[in-house]
Amino acid sequence: MGRAAVLVALAACGPPPKPRPSGAHAQLSLAADARMVTVPAGQYISGSTPEERLAAYDDFFTTAGNDTAREHKWFDNEEDRHVARLPTFRIDLMPVTQVEYAEFVNAGRVPRPSIDEGAWKAQGFKQDYQTEVTRYVWQDVHPPHGREDHPVVLVTHTEAESYCAWRGELAGAKRRLPSAEEYEKASRGEAGFAYPWGQTYEADKLNSRVQGPGDTTPAGAYSNGASPFGVLDLAGNVFQWTATPAPSGDKMLVKGSAWEDWAGLGRGASSHGRHRGARHVIVGFRCAADVAEPQ
Repeated sequence: MGRAAVLVALAACGPPPKPRPSGAHAQLSLAADARMVTVPAGQYISGSTPEERLAAYDDFFTTAGNDTAREHKWFDNEEDRHVARLPTFRIDLMPVTQVEYAEFVNAGRVPRPSIDEGAWKAQGFKQDYQTEVTRYVWQDVHPPHGREDHPVVLVTHTEAESYCAWRGELAGAKRRLPSAEEYEKASRGEAGFAYPWGQTYEADKLNSRVQGPGDTTPAGAYSNGASPFGVLDLAGNVFQWTATPAPSGDKMLVKGSAWEDWAGLGRGASSHGRHRGARHVIVGFRCAADVAEPQ
């Protein structure tokens, strides 16, 4: 067969299949993907009662020594307690770590997580740039030394979405950010716990200001704070982006709580909105996936 005939034959077969991206340099991300936890379909408790919100305000006051949460009505926007239902889904065991995200950066798909002092101040966040932000800023394509296994921060909502999509390409199945509802079910289990581990705040079960180092810690370090499904770091360490828009404005809901938070935050029912383009040292993310239901 001549060269022209070969070309005609190839054209008749259509374009060649698009090659999947190589996972040779993303072994840590693929390993995290393999550890995703399956949350089965079914009912769960969502939202909170007025009494639960009051208890959360009281817990905040007790640990923080001030009534900021109550004064600003942080928990008043929570839905009333009700029964909801979700199909089966999968969710990451832990938040995406700095070194996992480095594989995405080194694949040339996203800039390194970084922000300068002017841009930080323009966001209006309270943390001091020199003492509370610079330790998280990447200077090159490598995570800050000693934080490789900590949750990645300073990542926008769009960048978090992009990482999950990229990891899905490598794994051969779609990956995305979890919805706020999925995050809540993964955290509370089917019994509707207030916190991942139970009904009351326990400082030794999460990285918070109450009993933490005042910094992020390695993802999964608080294994005794696992949710009923065995998912880690759903409270404490870092807030996490979700795929759910906030009720108003160009914001997305974040769930969980962070290393600088007091009691009351980190409950499955709590959430708040952050601008999509925000880069924060207390916000990270994890990935989720749909699961095909049997026919």
